[in-house]
Amino acid sequence: MRTLRRTWRLPSARIALAVLALVALLAVAGGALAPHDPLAQRPVDMLHGPSAAHPLGTDYLGRDVLSRLLAGTGSSIVGALEAVGAAMLLGVVPGIASVWLGRTVEWTAQRAADTLMIMPFTVFAIAVVGALGNGMHQAMLALGVLFAPLYFRVTRAAALGLKQAQYVEAAELMGASRWWILRTHVWGKILPTVAVTTAQAVGQALLVVASLTFLGLGVQPPAPTWGGMLASDLGYLAQQPWAPLIPGAAIMITVGALNILADAVRDSGTAAGDPRATGPQVPAAGSAAGSAVGIVAPDAAAPDPVAVSDQVTEQAEELDESVAARPGRAPRTTNGRSEEVEQRVTTG
Repeated sequence: MRTLRRTWRLPSARIALAVLALVALLAVAGGALAPHDPLAQRPVDMLHGPSAAHPLGTDYLGRDVLSRLLAGTGSSIVGALEAVGAAMLLGVVPGIASVWLGRTVEWTAQRAADTLMIMPFTVFAIAVVGALGNGMHQAMLALGVLFAPLYFRVTRAAALGLKQAQYVEAAELMGASRWWILRTHVWGKILPTVAVTTAQAVGQALLVVASLTFLGLGVQPPAPTWGGMLASDLGYLAQQPWAPLIPGAAIMITVGALNILADAVRDSGTAAGDPRATGPQVPAAGSAAGSAVGIVAPDAAAPDPVAVSDQVTEQAEELDESVAARPGRAPRTTNGRSEEVEQRVTTG
C-alpha cells in the first residue's frame, strides 16, 4: 500500500493512469460510444477525409474510422490482458515453487523457461494458431506461454532474496509451514515486482497482438482491431497517407502509458525509507555489518541512525509476529518481545 501511495504522488503516474482509465473505458464501452456501425459499408463514402459526419474519415470500404477504432479497442486490450493473465499463472507459481520445492523442481522449471525464451513470439503463435485454429484464445494462449519465462525469472529472483531474509529464516527455525511463510512474509513483498512486470508485459503483449492481427491472426476481418486497421490502411497510402497514423497513435499512446506507469511503480518501490520494498540490502559502508563483510568506502556517508533503528524495529516486530502466531509461543520480556526476538535484536 505504501508503494501505491507513493506512486499516486508522482505526476507521471497520474497522467499514465488517466490515459489507461480512458483506454479501459473505451475497451468496455467503445462499441456503444461508436457514432456509426463499425461494420457498415458505404461505397459512396470510400476514402473520404475527416468531416462532420466522419471525424476521422472513412476507409476503403466507406466504414467510419472512428467507430472502428472505438470498437477495436476492446478486442485489442482484452487480447493483451488474456495473454498476460496466462503468463502470470504459468510463470509466478513455478517461480516461487522453484525456490521452496527442492532441486528437482528448480532444475525442471529453469530448463523449461530457458527453452521458451529462445522461441520467437510471432513464429510460435503462427504455429499454435495453425495447429489449434485461427482464434483469439489460441493466439493469446501461445503468447501467454512465451511471456511466462519473464514472470518466472523476476518472481524467482525476488523469492530468492526474501528466502535469505532474517525474519523468513527465523520463521523456518520456529517451525512455520512453507505455506504460512509464503502467505505472510513472501507474497506481499513480491507483489510490487509482479506489478511492474505486469505493466511492462501488457505493453509488450499489446504490440504482439497488434502484430498478429496485422497478419490476420487471432481476430479475422471484418472485425475491427488496431492491427487490422493498420494493415488495411497501408494498402491505400497514395489516397490517405495519414490513415495509418490513427491506429498507430492509439497503440503508441497506450504502450507509452503502460511503460510510464511501470517506471513509476518501480521508482516508488525502490524509494528510500522503505526497506521492505527494495528487497535484500547490501550493508552500508562504514557500518558494523559493512565492516564485518569487508566493505570499505572511506568517503561514503554514514547511515542514518534513525533509519537503521526503524529498520531493526520493523524486523523485530515481524519476528515477534511470527513467534506470537504459533501455538505455545515463547515467553515475552518486559518490553513485549519474545526472548528469541530480543536476543536477535541485541546481537544485531
